[in-house]
Amino acid sequence: MQVTKIKKSTIIRKVLIMVLCVAAGWYLKARLTPQMGGMAGMGGGTPYVLTQQVKTADVSPKRSYIGRVEAIKSVDLKPQITGYVEKVLFKEGSLVNEGDILFIIEQKRYLANVELRQAELDSAKANLVKTERDYKRQKSLSKQNYASKATLDTSESNYLQAKAAVAQAEANLELAKIDLDYTEIKAPFTGYIGKANITEGNYVTSSSDNLARIVQVSPIRVAFSVTDKDVLNARMRNDGNQDMRTELVLPNGKTISEPLLASFSSNEIDSSSATINIYTEYENKNNLLIPGNYVDINISDKTAQMAVLVPQAALAQDENGNYVVVVTEDNIAEQRRVVLGDPVEDYQIVLEGLKPEDKVIIQGLQKVKNGQEVKAQLVTETVEAK
Repeated sequence: MQVTKIKKSTIIRKVLIMVLCVAAGWYLKARLTPQMGGMAGMGGGTPYVLTQQVKTADVSPKRSYIGRVEAIKSVDLKPQITGYVEKVLFKEGSLVNEGDILFIIEQKRYLANVELRQAELDSAKANLVKTERDYKRQKSLSKQNYASKATLDTSESNYLQAKAAVAQAEANLELAKIDLDYTEIKAPFTGYIGKANITEGNYVTSSSDNLARIVQVSPIRVAFSVTDKDVLNARMRNDGNQDMRTELVLPNGKTISEPLLASFSSNEIDSSSATINIYTEYENKNNLLIPGNYVDINISDKTAQMAVLVPQAALAQDENGNYVVVVTEDNIAEQRRVVLGDPVEDYQIVLEGLKPEDKVIIQGLQKVKNGQEVKAQLVTETVEAK
């Protein structure tokens, strides 16, 4: 078998081509990624780092419960008299104000009854005047021995019966007026009204179904249950002062922080579940709390516990303990020893060593020396929209 001999010049040419390709690749990489090259420590010069500003936040411990939204006031409107529904004066599902007339029931008949009872009262009063005069006359004659005792007794009896008839007529008139008032069914408080269960033209009695339902939405209440242990701890922690701050998480994930108007607890613990009911009240300005809804309620102490938080990516450790590297206004890296508290999600509480205006390195930390000048880019914290 014959082996072909490779020329020396060919080998040299191929080696030169490979060297040129490698050099061109390194050149292009240096041109296209100058910052990343600095961060990786592949070349000299000022290192490039990413920084983030230290933040201050409330780190009060929060306890979360499931709460049910309740109307403080609710009412089922019922007729108190019999008659045909003449008018329905509200828009279903609308807000009605206290005192608004919602239904009118056969008003003319009850108005006529009031006039009748008024006439009866006037007649009874006229008869009372007549019998009173007769009684006084007979009483005077009796003293002069011109009238018998039997005549005086009869006159007195007639007078007393006339007084009773006036009282009865006044009571009948008052009842007639009450029935007349019942012909106008009014909203007892401000709230949202539902559908009209009975419409115009229907005959109703006091035993008929509810005409409509009104629920109060402002203020409104959120009820939830806590364990007996939790309520005891809260009372001991606050020396009996149950002031608290609350956040409400709606079913769509939106969090609202309405001012707490009032709160109270039930007067006894449910022995079957070892829990006690807590009730919180809110103004509900935007009507986001709807009676019957379930919400998450986060509770913390009324006094906020503010703390300095640093991203966990900024933390480093050596034989002397924990530290971070701060970038000064002059872009100088400065090592700071820190005393750490508890973790909070992706952050760490810093008890000592940092100020709220400090900016700490979160990327490129391993290539930076204390006192070294750096090129820093500030990373702003982004919040995802819910």
